[in-house]
Amino acid sequence: MAKYTTEEKIQAALRYLEGKESSYEIAKSIGTNNSAILKWAKQIEYHGVEAFVKRYTNYSAQFKLDVLNYMIEHGTSSRETAAIFNIPSPSTLDSWKKQFETKGFGALQSKNKGRPSMKKETSKQPKQTPIEGSPEALQAEINRLRMENEYLKKLNALVQSKEKSPKKTK
Repeated sequence: MAKYTTEEKIQAALRYLEGKESSYEIAKSIGTNNSAILKWAKQIEYHGVEAFVKRYTNYSAQFKLDVLNYMIEHGTSSRETAAIFNIPSPSTLDSWKKQFETKGFGALQSKNKGRPSMKKETSKQPKQTPIEGSPEALQAEINRLRMENEYLKKLNALVQSKEKSPKKTK
């Protein structure tokens, strides 16, 4: 199916709404399927010519939930619901429904697009060092000494393995 200009979509939908031609005849004349004609006609019925104005928007999670609730309560199809709420693609509603059923309300939240920032976020509260002699300070000291001990053991094992001749190792 080819892309059609806004004007072509409006003309095809208006021809259908006049009632002189069927959606099949119009679809055949412009080279598309009749479901596209029906979709365009529904969009004009609900929103007028403004339905074909391109808009790039992020929908809030609450709006998505309201649309899904409307679709369930009124038993409308995803195509009809998309026409009612002026959502460009009915498949968007299907993906919202699938996300909601599998992951719940949190899946409907908008996610940040693009690459994450490389800036280091400064915490509001500086990291507090434990008071000397407190159990936390002593535990931190024990952990640091254990790590140092393990490092030195590994280093010693590496030095000893390099000192051995290759014949003895074989």
